[in-house]
This record gives sequence, C-alpha cells and structure tokens, in this order.
Amino acid sequence: MFLIKRDKKKEDIELLKFLRNILGCKPKNISIYKLSLIHKSCSIIDEKGNKLNNERLEYLGDAVLSSIVGEFLFKKYPLKGEGFLTEMRSKIVSRASLNKLSVKIGLSNLIEYNRGAHSSSFGSVNGDAFEALVGAIYLDRGYNFAYKILTKKILSIHLDIDELENTTWNYKSKIIDWCQKNRKKISFEVVESKLINHRMHYIVQVLIDEEPQEQAEDFSIKAAEQLAAEKTLKKILENEQQISTQTGMVEN
Repeated sequence: MFLIKRDKKKEDIELLKFLRNILGCKPKNISIYKLSLIHKSCSIIDEKGNKLNNERLEYLGDAVLSSIVGEFLFKKYPLKGEGFLTEMRSKIVSRASLNKLSVKIGLSNLIEYNRGAHSSSFGSVNGDAFEALVGAIYLDRGYNFAYKILTKKILSIHLDIDELENTTWNYKSKIIDWCQKNRKKISFEVVESKLINHRMHYIVQVLIDEEPQEQAEDFSIKAAEQLAAEKTLKKILENEQQISTQTGMVEN
C-alpha cells in the first residue's frame, strides 16, 4: 500500500502557502480547502460513520467552473458564435486540461490519495481536485471572487488560450474523413459506463472495419469519443509514417 500522505503540520503550512499564493489572502475556512484535497481512497470517517472526501466539492466545482469559463469566453470573444464558445469551453474544462492546470499551479503536490487502492478514477485525480478546489473557493468566498481568481490568476497565466483556440479538437471528424477516404467503416462504442463522483463516467472504443482500436475515458461520451479518436488517429499516422519510411529505404 502506498499512501500519499504527509506530516499534518507540514501539510497545513504547505496548503496555507499555496492558498495565499492563489487567493492573495488567507482563507476564511481552511477546513473546506483541506477537504478538497482528500481523494475518496483516503476518505475520513466522521463520528457518525460518514465518509468525507472531495467528491461533493468536485461536483459543485464542476458546475461553478463551467459557469465561470462560459462567462469568461463570452466576454473574451464577443463576436464568436455558440459553437465556437462551446468547443472552447470543452477544451478548457476537459479532464486532460484540468489535470495539467492542477500540476502547473502546484495543487497536485498537495492531494492525498492511496495508490494501493485500485481505481480507474486515479487518472483524473489532479483534475478532480482542481474542480474540488474551485468548489471550495466558491463556498469560502463566493462566485465573484472565484471568477476573479480563476480568470486572472489561473486561466490567464497558466493556460494559453490563443494556443488552445488553434488546437485541433475535432479528431472525430478527422478520423471519419480518413476512413471515408480509405473506404473503411468506423464506429464508436461505449464499452463501459459507471457512476464516479456523482457523475457518469464513460469508456469509448473506436472500431475500424469492426476491429477494436484505441480506448479513452471521460465524464461525457462526446469527450471520450474525441480522446479515443485522437489516440487512434495518432497511431494510424505513425504507422503510415513507418511504412513510408520503410518504402523509401527499399527504393534507395
């Protein structure tokens, strides 16, 4: 068993330092922030036998984050349509993006979780904690304060919005185009769905000519399809490059 847990006194000092850097002030209720760092694999049992972890804060933070990012993009791109705004929000709040943000701001170093406990949710530990942190900030200081911190001190500094805007997201359309050009049949199959942290969690697999390809997982079927399509397309292009290189070597 590998329990990711530190000395409590040192942990409190690290958390306060982190929060002062992010919030610019001392938190009103430090206990909420402590709870936001506890993964369900390290749940605390209270006097009534209830398991306490960051799942509820993650649920709240997910809703708050979506609202804040939506408002942020609405103001940043006054002439863009609904489709563009929706795609940009999906890019920002994707599990991969939130995992990276958690690492960049140093949040990932503070999370308590048990590596020895087998769980498919460990791949999203950092992103889940980021959402829980957003929920904690909202409860501690309110929406306006949370909006200011996220947009001014996190998104604007640690996320390259312009680069994200130019990043290809619709890998599903790209791989469908590739299959059409190569006269292949493609489909996306939900191979598993389950409830994790009060939300449905989906694993999607790409099938080409009914042959299983890459899998990916996320909290929405569309996002999982995009991730699976990206992984599959990357593998296809790598194989094509290898074949092209080998052919060139033979001709030479």
